Amino acid sequence: MRFLIACLLMSCIFSQAQPLPAQPYQASAPLSWELKNARWFDGRQIQRGSLYVENGVFVARKPAKVNRKMDLRGQQVLINPLAEAHNHNLQTAWGWGQYADKYIDEGVFYAAMLCGDPAGVAEVAPLAATPAAPDVSFVSACITSPDGYPLAAVLPEPTPAAAAAQQLIVLVDTPEQARAQWPAIQARGGRWLRIVLAHSERAELREQAAMFGRLGLRPDTATELTRLAHANGRQVVAHVETAADFDAALAAGVDAIAHLPGYANTLDEPPERFAISESAAALAARQRTAVITTTAATGLFKLDDARLAALREVQRANLARLQAAGVPLLVGSDVFIGTARAELHALDDLGLDRATLLRLATQDTPRALFPGRRLGCFEPGCEASFLLLGGDPLADLAQVDMPLLRVKQGRLLTRLADVAASSAQATASTAEPAKAAAGKKKGKASAKSTAKTSKATASKSKATGKAKAR
Repeated sequence: MRFLIACLLMSCIFSQAQPLPAQPYQASAPLSWELKNARWFDGRQIQRGSLYVENGVFVARKPAKVNRKMDLRGQQVLINPLAEAHNHNLQTAWGWGQYADKYIDEGVFYAAMLCGDPAGVAEVAPLAATPAAPDVSFVSACITSPDGYPLAAVLPEPTPAAAAAQQLIVLVDTPEQARAQWPAIQARGGRWLRIVLAHSERAELREQAAMFGRLGLRPDTATELTRLAHANGRQVVAHVETAADFDAALAAGVDAIAHLPGYANTLDEPPERFAISESAAALAARQRTAVITTTAATGLFKLDDARLAALREVQRANLARLQAAGVPLLVGSDVFIGTARAELHALDDLGLDRATLLRLATQDTPRALFPGRRLGCFEPGCEASFLLLGGDPLADLAQVDMPLLRVKQGRLLTRLADVAASSAQATASTAEPAKAAAGKKKGKASAKSTAKTSKATASKSKATGKAKAR
């Protein structure tokens, strides 16, 4: 077992220095696992013991037959997979081809794509339903104002005519228009809507041609859209830029806020415009409004040292205020070329407590994205999805960057097709040997014989694992 883990670790280290192989990730058949002398993160601290997996979930007892028996000797650590609450790179077929395997490679098994169009989502959704793919929650109703974000980013020529002609984003200007367009918004499907609030406190910006495509909904329109969504059993996530947008989103009653105010400062505004007030934090806590962090996205704006330092201080203060109030936080990066792992390190750099950070990434965020499932846990009945790390991530967060094994619902995920295909073939029995029908002496002989057989089978399985495991 030590040799196997050493080989896996060397393979992982080598892969950091070499380009990833072209083969996509593949999933084995669901395996039964026995993980002896394991250590795992339970959301607060490292636990110790043995874990068992059967039929894709953790179980209380050893399965009758085990496909993979591993003695971790208290050296490696298991964590649940990470989740990405804010990105856009898997909502088109092109993006899926570029980045889906990156999610699995970085141990991110769950994701939310926050602005896909229905046609693109319909093309990608079947790919997300396969065993070796990340599980994705798609938002296909993305709503902004006729001059709102992200039109400037998605249109070759950001003009009113081009905005009106595009089909990706729904454009709404007033509460009356929201009601009139609601049947068309409903038809886009999904259980979430995304609305955009950007500099909502500065009405004068709507008169500036340079701001076209960078603004967002009026607060009263955002409130009406949220009301319509809730009446229809849907939830709403609001893009915000400033603290005033944050306040407007709370007043509208949204369920989640995408972006910590201060993730960007594209208008070079004073830092205090992004500072969340204590009263706003308290209201968010009372309403159970989740906040998606996206602090990693700040690095995309190429700020000078002074401006970057000012934003980071606002981010630290906002995070501390939200945590103190008890506001739910979700890990999301909004980094198109990355995943939640970038946000994990960004939040670590901001000084977030390591255990809290790992809990947010491996428990709170996946459960928020897929509330009907038992994710982010190792108890019997929880989905058996986990990463095997070489060491303790509470002591060294870099351990998260080098998973030795990736397992999703009991399936081994690997880039080696032959390993995926043959993983279920090598089995070791952990069933109790049958009691001898005749005397004690005969019983001892039978037990001895069974032990030899089990030892030989385990040895064969171990040899097979050394040759094929990855």
